[in-house]
Amino acid sequence: MEKFTKINTTVVPLPMEDIDTDQIIPARFLKATTREGFGDNLFRDWRYNQDNTPKDFILNNKIYNGKILVAGKNFGCGSSREHAAWALYDYGFRVVVSSFFADIFKGNALNNGLLPITVPSDFLNDLFLSSEQDPNSDVLVDLEVQKITILDSRKFVEFDIDPYKKMCLINGYDDIDYLISKKGKIEAFEKNQVIF
Repeated sequence: MEKFTKINTTVVPLPMEDIDTDQIIPARFLKATTREGFGDNLFRDWRYNQDNTPKDFILNNKIYNGKILVAGKNFGCGSSREHAAWALYDYGFRVVVSSFFADIFKGNALNNGLLPITVPSDFLNDLFLSSEQDPNSDVLVDLEVQKITILDSRKFVEFDIDPYKKMCLINGYDDIDYLISKKGKIEAFEKNQVIF
């Protein structure tokens, strides 16, 4: 995974509630076993008609881009498919902001280098309003100090994250990488064990 410390980018606003994992990545695209290529089908049924012509949807609007998706309450509900996090990450998102995440989605996101940030509803509304007024408005996410800031207005909130997951994101580790990083200490411990 890529290391994550800070990101300063515009946002893609998706002010809809209860976005489930089947909307994020429809079930018919779950046949692949590697993480690559899922971004092509992110929000597929919302982005394209059956004849593959683009719909009027935020990801098809060239005015909006950036590495932060700002979504309504209850993002990632539904099935436990990890592919939803894969699709968001493969598309280019590194952060998803909402006022509430489904627990399984949140865990899958953190395990795959995607930072889910839970913010109060009023700050979420500020993010939507800021991007509506100026699609080029930047947002700064600083993982080390656990703060998200709308740079134009200087409004910010602090966010919570599990310390282990924070350390993994900052170092670009998945769980296996973390264990490998401790290899020297594990070997030293084993050398000091007395065998009876």
